[in-house]
Formats: sequence, structure tokens, C-alpha cells
Amino acid sequence: MSRALIVEADGGSRGNPGPAGYGAVVLDPESGEALAEAAEFIGTATNNVAEYKGLVAGLRAAYALDPQARVRVRMDSKLVVEQMSGRWKIKHPDMKPLAAEAGAVFPPGQVTYEWIPRAQNKHADRLANEAMDAAKAGRQWEPGNSTAALATASSAVPARSAAARAADEAVATAEEAASSAAPAVGWGSPDLGPPATFVLLRHGETPLTPEKRFSGSGGTDPALSDAGRRQAEATAAALAARGTIQAVVSSPLRRCRETAGAVADRLGLEVRIEEGLRETDFGAWEGLTFAEVRERHPDDLDAWLGSAKAAPTGGGESFATVARRVAVARDKLLARYAGRTVLVVTHVTPVKTLVRLALGAPPESLFRMELSAASLSVVAYYSDGNASLRLLNDTSHLR
Repeated sequence: MSRALIVEADGGSRGNPGPAGYGAVVLDPESGEALAEAAEFIGTATNNVAEYKGLVAGLRAAYALDPQARVRVRMDSKLVVEQMSGRWKIKHPDMKPLAAEAGAVFPPGQVTYEWIPRAQNKHADRLANEAMDAAKAGRQWEPGNSTAALATASSAVPARSAAARAADEAVATAEEAASSAAPAVGWGSPDLGPPATFVLLRHGETPLTPEKRFSGSGGTDPALSDAGRRQAEATAAALAARGTIQAVVSSPLRRCRETAGAVADRLGLEVRIEEGLRETDFGAWEGLTFAEVRERHPDDLDAWLGSAKAAPTGGGESFATVARRVAVARDKLLARYAGRTVLVVTHVTPVKTLVRLALGAPPESLFRMELSAASLSVVAYYSDGNASLRLLNDTSHLR
């Protein structure tokens, strides 16, 4: 009977992309003894590239011990586990050659993959941090030579904070699941069960809405205008007539809470607040029109329009930052409301971001969607990882 081995692998990037490294350990499944370790600083790379390189190194270390071994890979990267298991397709050009390299180490059928929580992957995580810390100090990482000082530095300056790591994984998972899941969109297995359905409602008008002023989470937190309250009541009546909403979730900002409250009161439901659904913080642009921002901050505006990583003047949030927290909020809601229909009352950017992630569309698509006040959009999320956009910017209930 062939020998069994466990490979645990991890990778991290301090910046994503930024200084990156990986760690991997081969374990005896009976005793838990570490049979081999591998770690390396790989220069500037993304988290996902580092994760894949850690996998390759771990598999090669296992192969050196026993080419006939049955290997169980355990990683906290859902992206890598799902792709290497064949459940998700691989479309990213940086991932394809690494996945092929990992798949070629052992013959097909000798390696299985298992996702584990980060807390259970500490050994590989420590090795990855040791490699990055050693490079920062101008040293090469060597097996068995980690010092107490190095371990302290590793824990003090992690590759990623737990929150950032979870957010990065959520965005990567969302984009791969939305665009690369194995089943063809619209033709999934018939036994998937009912999807979680998000009815996305942009809040009603505020005094700033018709003036087309930047109104995010860093401004005055305006209330609904008289027109906005009428829109909220009309939406509530329409949703009550449909009778499909089972729960109501809202951004913490006042205009959303008021809109959500109108619907919840009509439906006899309570409003649950989700902090991750708040609008972008537009920094120094809060309350300004686009023309005013163009006049006062032309360079910053051009950068913002050209890159999802650029933030508004004065410490605002980039679209990439917003996408990370919205993806985390989405996953929390999916876990809570599996198979149910939920009204999600939020803002322009979060709604567009959820639609973009569902479609697997690039960040620049945010500028190519129209989203009116009190409009409805609908996204369904299936258990196989697929998402389906069913409706966008519907305002028929307001007419």
C-alpha cells in the first residue's frame, strides 16, 4: 500500500502585489511530524501567485520523499483548492502556468485537496513570513534556522492581517466563482436548490441626489427628501404586492435606513444593519459635483477614473477597497440567508460592485451602469458558485 503524506502550503504578499513569499510543510499523517519544509521570498507578487508557488514547492518536497505517495493537500486558499480540484476553471493568465506546474508533479489521482481555516495552517503561514522577514533583513531563509527574534517579527508583521486576508480571498473567490465556475451559467445542475436572491434597492433621493453631488459615507449623512420618502413608500407598496421578500438588510447610513424602514414596516419585518454595505468614502469630494471636483482636483480625478486602486482626494476609499468590504458583506449575507430572498438596501457603488462581481466584469464597468434612485436590481447566487443577474435598474414601480 502506498505511503500517505500531508502537504500544507501558504503564501502571502505585503501589498498585493508587494513583497511576497511562500511556505510549505510535508507532514506524516499519523504522527504529525514535519518531514520536510520549504519557504522562499519570491519578490513582488500577488497573494494568489504566492499561494500557488507554495503549493508547487510543497508537492515537490513530497515527491522527493516518495514519488508513489498518496498526497492530501491542505490550504486556506479556497481559490487554489477549488481550481486544483477542478470545480472552478482557471482563467487568470498568472494562475494557469502555476496550476499546470502543480498538476504535473504527481500523476493524476495521487493528490487530493482540502480547504482548512487559516488557524489550522499556522505552520506554513509561519514559514512564509519567515522567508519574507529573512529577505527584508538581507538573509536567505534556511530550514530549521528560524530564531525567536524572527518568529517575533513574523507575528508582529504578518503577510496579511486576518481581515485583509479574508477580504482578498472573498474578492478572488467572488470573481472566480462568478466568471469561472465549472457549470455553464444558466445551465447548472437541477438539484442545486433555491438560490439566495438579493433584491438590491438603491435608497431614495436625498437633497444631494438631483444635484448629482458626491454623497458617500464620509459626508453629512443626509436624510431622504420628500421625493425620496415618496419613492420609498412606492417601493414598499410594490414589494409588498409581490410578497417575496423574507428579510431586510440595510447600510448603516440614514438614507438607506429610512428607505429600508418604509419597506420593513409594510412587510412586518425588522431591518438588520450591515456595515459593509455603506457607500464609498469620497474624502474631500463629499458634497461636490463632478464639475467642481474636475476644477479643484483634476489630477486626482483622472487617476480615480483610470484605476480602481486610486482613492479620492483627502483619504477617501478606492473602488478596490470598497469591493473587498462589499464582497465580505455579501458572503456574510449568503451564509445567513442561504436559499432565501433578501432585500438589500444600499448605495450606488455597492450595488454596482455586487453586479460587477456577479458578472465577472472588470472594474471599469462601474462607470458603464446607470442606477437611479430607488431602483431595483436582482442577483441570484447558487450553491455551485454561479451568480445570475436577473434585473438591473428597474424603476417601473415608481411610475
